[in-house]
Amino acid sequence: MIELFVSAFVTLFLVIDPPGCAPIYAGLVSEATPRQQRAMAIRATVIATVILFGFALFGEELLAALHIELDSFRIAGGLMLFLIALEMVFEKRTKRREDRAEKIRAQNAQTPEVEDVSVFPMAMPMLAGPGAIASIMLLMSRAQGSEQTVAVLAALAIVMLLTLAALIAAAPLMRVFGDKVEAVITRLLGVLLAALAAQFVIDGLRGSFGV
Repeated sequence: MIELFVSAFVTLFLVIDPPGCAPIYAGLVSEATPRQQRAMAIRATVIATVILFGFALFGEELLAALHIELDSFRIAGGLMLFLIALEMVFEKRTKRREDRAEKIRAQNAQTPEVEDVSVFPMAMPMLAGPGAIASIMLLMSRAQGSEQTVAVLAALAIVMLLTLAALIAAAPLMRVFGDKVEAVITRLLGVLLAALAAQFVIDGLRGSFGV
């Protein structure tokens, strides 16, 4: 159970990437008051948490309704996570997030009021994106029994609490880490995520072909 908890925590932390989302969130809400920034951070995290818990609890039934085997989903999800890992290593993921944030900032500049970014793009697709949804469903498929299920859900809850803390403390984090340190950390996390993604694919192939 402890191994599954650690695996779930590491996987979800790498995919959701709270340290990477924090500076982008800070840029999106730079024109908002501290109270508005805090409110949007809480709202974005709550919405993303509800989405991920929903897929965690009912994702398997969804796959069954679509006649998709869990092993097939493991392989597809592993490949998807591997692509995300490559983007992290080569910083393409960060650039795409920054481009999305820049578009939102440009839209905000055309309107006098502060736009609420909690639902889009923060809750989806930055926090509860395809990678996070695939990850939580893969992890839940590995959980055997109620104790392991609780372990995966607990890991998700802790990651989302850390995400909330990162968003609230976004501005101070930007001053502490800086762009270069963040780039190094992102690359290191990308390599680790690539290894976890490869393991998902291996598990799916073993289950499919009985190796």
